[in-house]
Amino acid sequence: MELFGSSGVRGVANEDLTPEFLVRVATAVGTVWGVKEAAVARDTRTTGRPLADAAASGLASAGIDVHRLGIVPTPGVQAYAAREGIPALMITASHNPPQYNGMKVIGEDGVELPVADLERIESVLRTEQFARARWNEIGVEKRVEGAHRAYVEELLDSVDRTRIAEADLTVAIDPGHGAGSLTSPDFFRRLGCRVLTLNAQPDGTFPGRDPEPVPENLGELSRLVRTSDADLGIAHDGDADRAIFFDERGEYVEGDAALAALAAAELNAGDTIVSAVTASRRLSEAAAAADATLALTPVGSTNIVTAIRDLRSEGASVPIAGEGNGGIFFPDYRLARDGAYIGARFLELMAGQPASAVLAAFDGYYNVRRAIEYGEGSEREAIMAAIEQRATRADATLDTTDGYRLDYDDGWVLARPSGTEPLVRVYAEARERERAEELAAGMERALEAAGAQV
Repeated sequence: MELFGSSGVRGVANEDLTPEFLVRVATAVGTVWGVKEAAVARDTRTTGRPLADAAASGLASAGIDVHRLGIVPTPGVQAYAAREGIPALMITASHNPPQYNGMKVIGEDGVELPVADLERIESVLRTEQFARARWNEIGVEKRVEGAHRAYVEELLDSVDRTRIAEADLTVAIDPGHGAGSLTSPDFFRRLGCRVLTLNAQPDGTFPGRDPEPVPENLGELSRLVRTSDADLGIAHDGDADRAIFFDERGEYVEGDAALAALAAAELNAGDTIVSAVTASRRLSEAAAAADATLALTPVGSTNIVTAIRDLRSEGASVPIAGEGNGGIFFPDYRLARDGAYIGARFLELMAGQPASAVLAAFDGYYNVRRAIEYGEGSEREAIMAAIEQRATRADATLDTTDGYRLDYDDGWVLARPSGTEPLVRVYAEARERERAEELAAGMERALEAAGAQV
């Protein structure tokens, strides 16, 4: 796919991603859908309203009546789509910086479209074979109030409220000024938790922190957990489909460790867990302990959803899937990443024990992540050539599912181009911090040298 990356369309708003362009994309989507009604929602980004207007216009031009939901987390839009039986467009750039925006395409079952459907949309866009409605058949708009409240009600019915309430937990929530500001604080209070909030005012400039819930952006949440004696800290990205945790000591929990702990509680013999090629060895251990199978995909929710659907169509049981970035699926609940639901499921594990005890079995790994920016196309090509050269010469097991992953006896390193930004991302993991740093640094030096020669 050229347009739809690992998680939808993304770009710098009003530069790469203009209203004019989004009208065309939405018209192509509407052409492929061929439905009577669809929904449009957005996160809190300052460019969200004009881009949502553009998307609604494109759908209307294809003769589709549009339900305008306003600001709703992506999982809330997915819940609305499934409940109403209509597809939806979500205007969001998820974890990307404030200047970015984008669009996710959601089917009438509430699930992001599989790769094959996205490729059909790209084909229509390339050929401009749009289905234009006649002037008197243009779609009309319907304003929908309270979609985010209905989503919270569904969440409350989907988790063990009694178990969580009886644990008498204090939770610190950092929605990062994103769409989760409208839902997560209320949800966790209604679960019976004492809730402390940080960056919980909707604000598309993201003044408190950047939307990506990574350690360098979450220092204030760590301090809040420590100073308030909270039992858990939970951070979301811009559209609240991810959850990252801090334990009761205010220590950052690697997303891979949280996924492994949740998987260990969920998996049974014969099950399959789906994850991306960035998967930690923690996840391999959790799968092996349960006599389950680990299936790897390219990075991104679209690829994981496609793999889950394919496996389930073949009769496989897939109770949990996800990535170490905090995006976890519980397909029996909904085939969607849902930051609030992920948080609640983790709270269920904490009944009678602190977060650190839940995670203890998956300690002992060190993870390093780097991002190398590149400029024009020739620099990207040089960097990718350097990755391939280093990978093919290494004395390691090579996996090319997405980029180049090198597995050594004592750790692994992966380099892959981002699907949403002009970056090459480098991931490394080992039992020893020095070894993880060494693996990442070696790859990073090779890529930077290649870029400097362009």
